Amino acid sequence: MKMHVLVIDDEPAICTALSFALEDSYVVVTTTDPDEGLRKIDNQHFDIVLLDLRIGNKSGLDVLQKIKQMAPNVTVIMMTAYSSIETSIEAIKKGAYYYIEKPINIEELSLLLMRAAEFKQMSNQLETLHEELEIQKGFGNFLGNSKAMQRIFSMIERVKDIDSSVLITGESGTGKELVARNIHTLGRRKNNPIQIVNCAAIPEMLLESELFGYEKGAFSGATQRKEGKFVAANGGILFLDEISEMPLPLQAKLLRVLQEREVTPLGSNTKISLDVRIISAANKNLEQMVIEGEFREDLFFRLNVIPISMPPLRDRKEDLPMLMDYFIKTR
Repeated sequence: MKMHVLVIDDEPAICTALSFALEDSYVVVTTTDPDEGLRKIDNQHFDIVLLDLRIGNKSGLDVLQKIKQMAPNVTVIMMTAYSSIETSIEAIKKGAYYYIEKPINIEELSLLLMRAAEFKQMSNQLETLHEELEIQKGFGNFLGNSKAMQRIFSMIERVKDIDSSVLITGESGTGKELVARNIHTLGRRKNNPIQIVNCAAIPEMLLESELFGYEKGAFSGATQRKEGKFVAANGGILFLDEISEMPLPLQAKLLRVLQEREVTPLGSNTKISLDVRIISAANKNLEQMVIEGEFREDLFFRLNVIPISMPPLRDRKEDLPMLMDYFIKTR
């Protein structure tokens, strides 16, 4: 059975082109009026919605929110002619599955729709299993049936293939490192390394060399060249745990590396290009630290593109029986 796709775009030519391109594989309905689109969603079943980010004088983000309120299970893909990472990330935070830039590449869109369809089918299968069987529901290395944890699982699924930085906040023991590992394991960088640096566990004088590496003779005791964590994580993910403990002078150097996407090892004049996704974590309030001058505001905004807040166990007590059963069985 073909999946049903609704296209909402104020340009009739785009609606016609997408309908023609997708009609062999999907049942396609189009409209140039967002209000009509909402009425169609209210009256018909759709699996996927292709939604323009700007529809005349209306914001696609506002339409997205209404769609998710009316039909939480529908998969929404945003279309944008404006390559604004911030706006696209905001769309994902509000429930969009992904986004695609205009002009639309039909092959890229077809692949994205295929993945969205597979994700929806998988979600439907999991939902059916949950209804039919009393199973422990988890995600990766997580266990949790609570709404709070389901939101975390959904967020991981939505952001795992995006290269934007993630900042995970929460109390100690809430699973911040597990989030980072699941983003790596489930995402497109899974075949490349993940490097973990605990900024609180490494003395200040050694943290810089640990991150950036150094050449032989760069300082007293540097008897051989050492590769830094940035280079070791190239192509993959660098997880900076307890980022709030990083000294201010080193924060400035980290910011430069993130901005320039290249690193210069200590004692070297050679710059190394980087393709590294940054995930950081903190158990302190970084916004308050910014106000108090203990953390750089520009670095905070660079790291906090996608925020994930981990709930403490006291806020998800419904998960306690499952967790207790798990730990008893694995003793």
